[in-house]
Amino acid sequence: MTTGVQRQARAVRLGPRSTAALVLVSAVGVAALGWPFLAPPASQVSAHAQDAPWLFAGLLVLLVAVVAATISESGLGPKAVAMLGVLAATGAALRPIGAGTAGLEPMFFLMVLSGRVLGPGFGFVLGSVTMFASALLTGGVGPWMPFQMLAMGWFTMGAGLLPGPDRLRGRGELGLLAAYGFLAAFAYGTVMNLAGWPFMGTLASNIAFDPEASPPANLARFLLYCLATSLGWDLGRALVTLVLTFLLGPPILRALRRATRRAAFETAVTFDAPTS
Repeated sequence: MTTGVQRQARAVRLGPRSTAALVLVSAVGVAALGWPFLAPPASQVSAHAQDAPWLFAGLLVLLVAVVAATISESGLGPKAVAMLGVLAATGAALRPIGAGTAGLEPMFFLMVLSGRVLGPGFGFVLGSVTMFASALLTGGVGPWMPFQMLAMGWFTMGAGLLPGPDRLRGRGELGLLAAYGFLAAFAYGTVMNLAGWPFMGTLASNIAFDPEASPPANLARFLLYCLATSLGWDLGRALVTLVLTFLLGPPILRALRRATRRAAFETAVTFDAPTS
């Protein structure tokens, strides 16, 4: 009889090419989100602030390239594709349940658990594909969609990077996942605020992005914007993720790990010689 915890299988393993593509997309995404705090008032970026969302929508092409590189390099098999499809469809179906209701978005806890079990590579692909499918399902296609896909990919990938995937189990693991989900829900909301805040114009003069203000002044405006517009929504998302992780985490983690073991993603396919 063996003792200890078996090493978790990975449906998608990040190789050099997909890792480089992911780093590139993440760097472009950070620049696209953080330019209001980096560009000086007299820069051309600030002068064309209203055109930026359409320019940054080109991130979608890079995101698709990252997903394609990850899948092709890892040799994603039919069983992993099937699991990706099931989880993405489930997440996309969960998202509209709480749409417009104080941030009650149950899909986030499923992304945390899936990323934890299936690893960062699968997590990034799953998060991006789930948000893309959700946008098609709800009609939420627009220049904000690439940022949603990137942010959800980061969110789900982060769960796969948490420490102790092969050792930590039980209440300790649930506590870690719940704490991560709680904090990451706020981080996701902040990222999406960054994606939309510079383009609100003069709707709210005290908290709107000011192209002529210094980066520290705009940072103060952004913090006020988050407090005034999204804090309650982000808190609702974080609390729902926290509660559902504790309530439904154990059976879902067991189911995901059982499915992963049975799928045997990392087992090489062999063919026996025909018997005469």
